[in-house]
Amino acid sequence: MKLEGNTVRLRAVEPSDIDFLYLCENDPEVWTVGESITPYSRFELEKYILSEGDIFANKQLRLMIDCKQNGGYYVIGTVDLFDFNPVHSRAGLGILIYSPENRGKGYVAEVLALLIDYAFTVLNLSVLYCNISANNRRSINCFEKAGFEKCGLKKSWNKTPNGREDEIMFQLIK
Repeated sequence: MKLEGNTVRLRAVEPSDIDFLYLCENDPEVWTVGESITPYSRFELEKYILSEGDIFANKQLRLMIDCKQNGGYYVIGTVDLFDFNPVHSRAGLGILIYSPENRGKGYVAEVLALLIDYAFTVLNLSVLYCNISANNRRSINCFEKAGFEKCGLKKSWNKTPNGREDEIMFQLIK
């Protein structure tokens, strides 16, 4: 199976991705959509990159999102499968398109299509789920267009610089 579409490809994390990961993981704006509130050292990221790859051992998988441009590729984000549970054949899904200028161009829709196919076909998952801030209308629309359905509301779930926000849980069942 090829994890490549018309404009994006998904690939394993490489040591050369450290600068991009360092930028993302140490950006306080990214922290608002995750669970981390502490910076990562380059050393920690190097160890992570070297241990990454086996979803069955690590219970998570990060893939880099590359965008095609002028016959080459450049990194625009990451996609994560986390909370991987092979017994119940499910995993959580998170996507980060880092730079605002790369958002709203259809990349997430293509990433979702590639990852859903990979998760359901190769990993033999039955359920994918994601959690999206109720204020993130663009992401909600993307996931709904990909077939994800709202299955829960966590009220006042996340603390942000603008106050507390609700979080919506979505799932896609094979």
